Parts: sequence; C-alpha cells; structure tokens
Amino acid sequence: MGDGSARMPRGRRVSAARNAPPPPAAKGPAPRWPEARHYAALDLGTNNCRLLIARPQGSGFAVIDAFSRIVRLGEGLATTGRLSDAAIERTLAALRICAEKLKRRNVALARSVATQACRQAENGAEFIERAYRETGIALDIITAEEEARLAVLGCHALLEPGDGPALVFDIGGGSTELVLVDSHAPIPRILDWHSAPWGVVSLSEATGQSKAVGADARAAAYADMRARVRESFAPFVARLRQPKGTRRLLGTSGTVTTLASVHLGLASYDRSAVDGLIVPSAAMREVSARIAAMSVKERAQVPCIGSERADLVSAGCAILETILDIWPAERLGIADRGIREGILRRLIGGAPL
Repeated sequence: MGDGSARMPRGRRVSAARNAPPPPAAKGPAPRWPEARHYAALDLGTNNCRLLIARPQGSGFAVIDAFSRIVRLGEGLATTGRLSDAAIERTLAALRICAEKLKRRNVALARSVATQACRQAENGAEFIERAYRETGIALDIITAEEEARLAVLGCHALLEPGDGPALVFDIGGGSTELVLVDSHAPIPRILDWHSAPWGVVSLSEATGQSKAVGADARAAAYADMRARVRESFAPFVARLRQPKGTRRLLGTSGTVTTLASVHLGLASYDRSAVDGLIVPSAAMREVSARIAAMSVKERAQVPCIGSERADLVSAGCAILETILDIWPAERLGIADRGIREGILRRLIGGAPL
C-alpha cells in the first residue's frame, strides 16, 4: 500500500458452533436441523443499522447475508432528549428489511442490540416495544460496557502483534468506547475501559460544526469538538500509565474505515482493502486535518465520504485525533468489524470476554 501502509496478519477465527440439541424422546419422526444453521447479529446504533447473517464454517463462520443503512436514529436527541418521529420511521423501515432477511434465511438463533441512542432517549424503551410489535425484532438495550466488550471480541484478531498493551476504540454515532487490553491470551484481557458521550452525531449536533461557514468558523468548531472530546476522555487518561513495550492501536467504526479509504485514494469503498489495514498515525492525522478544513459541500465530493457522511465525518476526525493524542501509537490498525462479529462469536462458539 502507499505511504508505508501494510497488511495486518489475520488472527484466529471463532470457535466452532455448539452441537445441535438431541431430538426429543417423544414418538414420531425426529426433527432435523438444517444442514447449516444460520445465526444473525443486528447492531442498531445512533447512526447506523447493521445486520450480519452467518453460518458456522470450520473454526469460524462464513457471512451469507448482510445489511447496512444509515438511519440517524439519534438525530436531534442531544437537543430534545427523545428519538424523533422521523428518525423512528427511518429506523423501522430498515428493521423491516432486516426482519425479512432473518425470515428468508431461516435463522436459528439471533441477537439484536441497541446502543447509545436508545440508552439515552426518554422514549428509548417505547421505541424498542414498537419495533418488536411492528417487525418482530426484539432489541436488547446493552450497557456501554457490554458494547465495548462486544466490539473488542469482534475485532481483536486484527491487533498488530507486539509486546505492549493495545487500545481498541469504537467511534459510534452517540458515544465512543475506549478499551485497554492485554492481548497475549487468545481472548484479550480487558485492563480498563471508558465510554465517552460523544460520537459523530452527538458531537456534530452539540457544536453545530456542519453549519460553520468559512475557514475560520470551521477551524473554531473543530477546536471546540476537540476540546469537548479531550475533556470527556480525561478520567480515562488519568488512569493510564506509561506502557511497557510498543503501543498498539486498533479502531473499528465508520470513521476509521472512511478515513482509511480516503488515505488509500479509493474511488469507492472496498472492505477487502480496508479491513486489516495498518496506516501510519501521521497519515491519518493528515487526512483528518484535510477533511476538517473542507466545507460540507467539498466533503460530499470526496469518494467514500459522499453526502451521507459529509456533515458528520469532521466530528469523527476530531475524536480520532484526540485518541491519537492520548495514545500516541506510531500506527493505527483499521477494522471493518466489531459488535456484530462479537455477537456472532458468542452465539456460535460461546466465546467469553
């Protein structure tokens, strides 16, 4: 890859699925499981609705269907404290598509989770009930801690080998999770974790950065975002100690995969080129600074950003740069995997963490 980028080694795949339960002792023909049982994981975040359907394969799993849509469930949440009617309708439309896929694929076991937007919203539980009534999908509002653990479980195989501790982070729509791990064991041991209440949606709305007109206004909004994120990271930073060995850093989110795509100069997003990539941290800072200086209209013209991410990507850049400040690793690993893969590992192999 250009600019010193290199491929990360692939890690161990998930363990094999548990044996299917024995048939009941009752008379009559014994029920037969499908030849390959299908499992599903759905992650409903503040900005995105994502679904993976997979079947066990060898010591891991093979994805047989996937779905991802930007729904902006948390749009306006920072101001009103509630999920808006428009955001709910967008999300229900996406969930209906997911429900149809689950039915068509004959999924044997699924888990669906909701994160920061539903944790924070006054009507979060009401939305969960309505989603179940109208789509049949039972969403579980998980804690920030479980969100962090699932993200690590889903992407830790892409950690760069090394002797020092690693920081895994997930920049979401409504929050950012930071997880310090000791990765010498097959399943990383969590040393510390922190959830900050800033994601690309919440930070953008709180600072009004997408409405900033002119270079000076954009620079001031960006500085404001950086200051807010720095303050929210402060309790975690206070607990950090000078690590022994080389710092390692792995990010999972739309922010890091988008910025990595821009760094590579891709004309359109290519998961095979991005997932598992190592990028020099200095290169990611350069990309972040360049994008933050652009207007929303200019960002929308950049391949792999487009109009859907143009007004939010600057907030992601501010969060990423602040993470690079507090954990100055020389390189950044990029993962296009996370919570959904963590759920599948638990469903299929009963992986701990």
